[in-house]
Amino acid sequence: MSSNINGKQYWRSLDELADSPKFHEWLHREFPENASEMLDGGSRRTMLKLMAASFGLAGLTACRRPVERILPNSLGVEDYIPGKSMFYATAYTQNGFASGLLVECHDGRPTKIEGNPKHPYSLGAASALAQGSLLNLYDPDRAKHVMEGARKATWEEFFKAAKQKLDATGGGAGVRILTESSTSPSLAALKKQVMTKYPQAKWVEYESLNRDEIVGGAQLAFGQPLETHYHFDKAAVVVALDSDFLGIDEPTILPTKQFSKRRRILESSGEMNRLYAAESAYTITGAMADHRLRARTADIGLLASALAKEVGVGGELKVLQGNQPAYAKWVTAVAKDLKAHAGKSIVVAGPKQPAAVHALIHAINKQLGNFGETVTFTKLESSEPHVSGLKTLANEMAGSQVRVLLIIGGNPAYTAPTDLDFGANMKRVDFSAYLGEEVNETAASANWALPKTHFLEAWGDARAMDGTATVMQPMIEPLYEGKPAIEVLALLADLKDKRPYDIVHNYWTEQWSAADRERKWRKALHEGTVEGTAYAEVKPASVAAAPALPAAPEGMEVVFRPSASLYDGRFANNPWLQETPDPITKLVWDNAAMVSPATAKSLNVVNGDVLTIQASGREVSTPVMIQPGHAENSVTVALGYGRTRCGHVGTGVGHNVGVIRTSTAFWYAIGAKVTKTSDSYALVTTQEHFSMEGRPLVLEAGLEEYKKHPEFVKGEGEHQELFSLFEEHKYDKGNQWGMVIDLNTCIGCNACLVACIAENNIPVVGKAGVAKGREMHWIRLDRYYVGNSEDPQLVTQPINCQQCESAPCESVCPVAATIHSPEGLNDMAYNRCIGTRYCANNCPYKVRRFNFLDYHKDLQESTKMVHNPNVTVRMRGVMEKCNYCVQRIQETKIAAHADGRRPIRDGEVLTACQQTCPADAIVFGNILDPNSEVAKRKKQDTHYALLAELNTKPRTTFSAKLRNPNPELA
Repeated sequence: MSSNINGKQYWRSLDELADSPKFHEWLHREFPENASEMLDGGSRRTMLKLMAASFGLAGLTACRRPVERILPNSLGVEDYIPGKSMFYATAYTQNGFASGLLVECHDGRPTKIEGNPKHPYSLGAASALAQGSLLNLYDPDRAKHVMEGARKATWEEFFKAAKQKLDATGGGAGVRILTESSTSPSLAALKKQVMTKYPQAKWVEYESLNRDEIVGGAQLAFGQPLETHYHFDKAAVVVALDSDFLGIDEPTILPTKQFSKRRRILESSGEMNRLYAAESAYTITGAMADHRLRARTADIGLLASALAKEVGVGGELKVLQGNQPAYAKWVTAVAKDLKAHAGKSIVVAGPKQPAAVHALIHAINKQLGNFGETVTFTKLESSEPHVSGLKTLANEMAGSQVRVLLIIGGNPAYTAPTDLDFGANMKRVDFSAYLGEEVNETAASANWALPKTHFLEAWGDARAMDGTATVMQPMIEPLYEGKPAIEVLALLADLKDKRPYDIVHNYWTEQWSAADRERKWRKALHEGTVEGTAYAEVKPASVAAAPALPAAPEGMEVVFRPSASLYDGRFANNPWLQETPDPITKLVWDNAAMVSPATAKSLNVVNGDVLTIQASGREVSTPVMIQPGHAENSVTVALGYGRTRCGHVGTGVGHNVGVIRTSTAFWYAIGAKVTKTSDSYALVTTQEHFSMEGRPLVLEAGLEEYKKHPEFVKGEGEHQELFSLFEEHKYDKGNQWGMVIDLNTCIGCNACLVACIAENNIPVVGKAGVAKGREMHWIRLDRYYVGNSEDPQLVTQPINCQQCESAPCESVCPVAATIHSPEGLNDMAYNRCIGTRYCANNCPYKVRRFNFLDYHKDLQESTKMVHNPNVTVRMRGVMEKCNYCVQRIQETKIAAHADGRRPIRDGEVLTACQQTCPADAIVFGNILDPNSEVAKRKKQDTHYALLAELNTKPRTTFSAKLRNPNPELA
């Protein structure tokens, strides 16, 4: 455990807290058993000899290469400069809502996804899932061909067979079209044309992680479906009731952008917002909270009801009973704080809460005067309930009422509630077709499996939550035989426009005057937004009386939540995201049943023991993971795992807990029975990897404490200058690069980690490799607990190469593979490194990674297309680590030189992690420039260097974590 100057004890895991032998075994062995594949009886000297010999032989055999002829372009391509990357605007959709993207392309292939600074819901940032979606494009297991059962067919054959079936229905009787959530204006227009041609057909939408309850709450409160917009940048107090608005519950990163503005104390005139969270299991939002209350998901309604009564909402509201004193104290203090900040507060509930709770939340915000200030509304395009609509469809299929079924996207055979038996009912349909990107469980149940284009391969459009539209343009020709949904529908209905470009282009240009069409179209493509498409604000006239919420029954609950890495399973075949550690548990390549330490004790289980969970008349077996801060009498399970058909990466990974998820217990089930089995299962987490052995790492304080003692980050010895035995580096090139990471705004969302993977061609090592401590990520997000094991606080600290001025790695390298650049970078010469690992042993921050194996050796050719050509793909036997994206630095310098500019402007170079960070927690630049943002951050009171007492003089430094606690709950 480590402690800071305030005496707080920080720990990563329960084993560390207990100081167990298991923790010490891991801690004092740099690489666990079998960490190095060596010849039987071989020594390290022998291995190095063999490596040297193999390199020599490789050089001899490489002298002769087959002769290959290449030809230049016979015709020039507009705006194309060979070897120079190009950026194009498009959008990524989650739950149907668009986030604007800029996609970097090298010679016609997308290699990196970034946020579009001009899009109102990305503002230059991108989530981990949005960035990871790039790898899905190059997935070798994608659906490639039209398949009729096990037979390879053609699109012509499918359209001929489908049209015959559709014509036989007359006006579409018995025809059902099932899609995912969509806000696409051109698809909506296409839908009208299709339904006009087949008026008896039915169109159903289903999203496995839908917003039914949120939409239903607005319907209850206002008598009409409205989209609610929370403006977190205007709120001084935020109360999140089972809402991970900073994490997976939100389809965009805008709430994080807004919330972080009020978290940077020095940018908000000394004022900082206060966040309360009530939840059953730790989330990113709960980790950022100043006060967090552990509560069963089923009890959130009771908390909301009590909170409503405290702030003055009328109606038959329940009150907290005397056996819940912790709840009562929390509610009283929170209500008082909300009333003190009326008009400047927000109360928000998550999608797992029933519609009645959301209606109550609207009543609370109305009572507090938040409407029109921190809470606004716009119209909602679609309000059809997803679960009940899918249930009706399943019943119709079971009753043989469906003659033709077309499923576009999603994977309902896997994600649908298990009581609907969707996959089996599909087989009762005479003619079924599935259009999807992968050969999944739904494709296996359909008569026809059709390949769908990736969103980077096709024309399309989508709206953001406020209505702002984006035209989605292709970055690459379809790699296989895929077609987008709009083309398939247009061909089936034999509409006028059949080409995807014509469908999208004509939809938009027909709305503009002839004189403006071309200008507006080109501007929409260039900017990534269509001007004038945002919805006008709707001001509801009144709010219905707050509903009375019954108290939830006692007993064990099972809560279903999306995976932070795989979402609902659509990223199961994505190795980047499979190996991205969960933000809280640090679990990789798996899911588990999360329980509190007290619940684990009552069940007599330890991590890895297998539980049988019985709920809703069904059962599933899954390993357990003890989670500090988890509510008692509650089990949390992550969806998206246990896939049976999704390619060679994700098939069979984890456990499908969706088998106990039903249409009546869609988000949580009460009255579950949990029993221990005799089995055990190996879970792999990174939470104890690269430990710094008890050294003080995290510095944090309360806001009032900071105001009284702004020098609190200065530990003993930091007030005196430390001298080095080595000669100081001199900088005469005009740049000395440095970085500051703000722990006060960092939410630990993994966006920076995935950005670094994509930018720097970082390999995946697999579950077995991570179990041996071999993960290759150049950034790690250390997660620390502070407090007792049942109810601790949580803080995240990103750690990458600290780019030390007096770098311990440089002085011990026998071949000078790691050297100091004229601009202060700790550079790596990969072709000089011989892999002694001396530098890793001498690094106190444990940020260097060793390539044990050639992780790129067996990659499919399509997967290799994702690699950034500006970054070396490293070979086996070398060390690698963060280099401040030196390729971006050099590219910017070259561009500035071509423009006749020296020096480059502050903020012109953005590292991959900085550029994508939704919380704007990372600042990078020239620390020699006193006017640069990074230089200003390094002069702030909260600024500190990690392990400064070692005199390594790191240039990656931190701003301390501040909390804003309520004195009444201290």
